[in-house]
Amino acid sequence: MKCIIQIPCYNEAQTLPQTVADLPTALPGVDVVEYLVIDDGSSDGTAEVAKRLGVHHVVRHMRNLGLARAFRTGLDACLQLGADIIVNTDADNQYVGADIALLVAPIVAGEAELVVGDRGVAQVAHFSPLKRFLQRFGSWVISQAAGVPVPDATSGFRAMTREVALHTLVLSPYSYTLETLIQAGAQRRAIRFVPIRTNPPTRPSRLMNNLPHYLANSTATIVRAYAFYRPLRVFTTIGLIALLAGTLIGVRFLIAYFSQGGAGHIQSLILAAVLLIAGFQTLLIGLVADLIGANRKIMEEVLVRLRRGEADRSGYGQPSGVYENVGGVQKSNEA
Repeated sequence: MKCIIQIPCYNEAQTLPQTVADLPTALPGVDVVEYLVIDDGSSDGTAEVAKRLGVHHVVRHMRNLGLARAFRTGLDACLQLGADIIVNTDADNQYVGADIALLVAPIVAGEAELVVGDRGVAQVAHFSPLKRFLQRFGSWVISQAAGVPVPDATSGFRAMTREVALHTLVLSPYSYTLETLIQAGAQRRAIRFVPIRTNPPTRPSRLMNNLPHYLANSTATIVRAYAFYRPLRVFTTIGLIALLAGTLIGVRFLIAYFSQGGAGHIQSLILAAVLLIAGFQTLLIGLVADLIGANRKIMEEVLVRLRRGEADRSGYGQPSGVYENVGGVQKSNEA
């Protein structure tokens, strides 16, 4: 059994040595442990530092494409390298490397397909009270969308099986953490959360410029993913609310019409008609979206088969087709 620990990086030359030094070289139940660094267009020589540290595999983006894209590139490379288990961790040494064994153990035991590290966001000391509240609230929202209890939705410290990686499709340009949980819940994967430790922060977060920026991007990701994977539920709920509101306002108009001889309240009639029409149209949109969702599942299955075929053709050696070997560093062909 082969486990690859992937580390998405963007200008992490200073923190990467500490992160790599903390990674385990062996794991219970795993025969081979390798490291993969995804250099997301760094300008500080991150890829060269990774090479000097003896990292087994390095893939590079020619320009910065964002965390979500780096995560997806890492999954593709790990699949082509023959990983049975893929572990994702951050390059800023936020997570304790020894806890990777906690993530891998349920997968090795056959008890889970996706394991996420739970930081205990309600008790993280360096989080502000507002951030702790938002983390808890966001996790509750993701729980409703994914259909499974989620104590820590934004944790990037996670392990997954090869099969989960094959079926993971990251569309968000911002982050992968929320979308992949909703996706795994929709696919009814065996998901487990395990308590983990965190190290003191080494630098401010690069993903969150400020709180409004974080809230806007996270909300957009949740709404998009929820509507993408559960369209009928989303549009049916919205449509029924509009129909109910239109019906209540229409009843109010009829009561006023018959009790007051039809005088006034024409605004209620117009509003009721608008809400009823909007509600009916939203229900129709939900039906169409559900049909599109069925077609999407077919396309996802085709993508999985393509990914599996590419991984098989690679011979579980160096990634084939997507990467070229330049000066000992695997470099992405993306312009």
